[in-house]
Amino acid sequence: MTAEALTAPNLRRLRDFVSGFAALLRATAAEARILEAGGVLLRDLVAQDDWLPEACGQACGHRYQQHLLHCDSLERFSVVSFVWGPGQATPVHDHTVWGLIGVLRGAELSQTYARRGGRLVPDGPPRRLDAGQVEPVSPRIGDIHQVSNVLSDRPSVSIHVYGGNIGAIRRTAYDADGRPNLFISGYSNATVPNVWDASRHEAP
Repeated sequence: MTAEALTAPNLRRLRDFVSGFAALLRATAAEARILEAGGVLLRDLVAQDDWLPEACGQACGHRYQQHLLHCDSLERFSVVSFVWGPGQATPVHDHTVWGLIGVLRGAELSQTYARRGGRLVPDGPPRRLDAGQVEPVSPRIGDIHQVSNVLSDRPSVSIHVYGGNIGAIRRTAYDADGRPNLFISGYSNATVPNVWDASRHEAP
């Protein structure tokens, strides 16, 4: 991954988002407030599609990609771009921490699940998320879902914010019959965008 691939004309949007989210977490530890105010910040970020580094928005033929954009130094939150190629989907999985999902490009289908009678069953119809829309998740309000790309001809990209270093958290994925499997997702990229080089001339 070259340095050029990790730059973008308006990378300061991501820098401002990271700074704003850090300020929010300094101001409150209440999850409901974080999801509400953080959702506003994320909607503002995904309303503009001129800031994501190209390398962090590329689909891969065999599976969806999870690119780390930023991780707080205290691991209070992480920001990730997920890229779904046509027909790609996650397994049913949980997060164990609060999260916000905002669609930047394309559209995604989110199917939530609930535990009933010892089994995982769909919790209502799947929800379509189009560009600009944001959805919260957490163990408190519903933490188990499956996400897929709605589009059959091009990738979809969403920006996720989690209450921890999501690529290092032990989580659970579920087989079709509901059997749990522990996993740690890691990240697809080895280098994160340098959002802190404010010396670069960036568009307003």
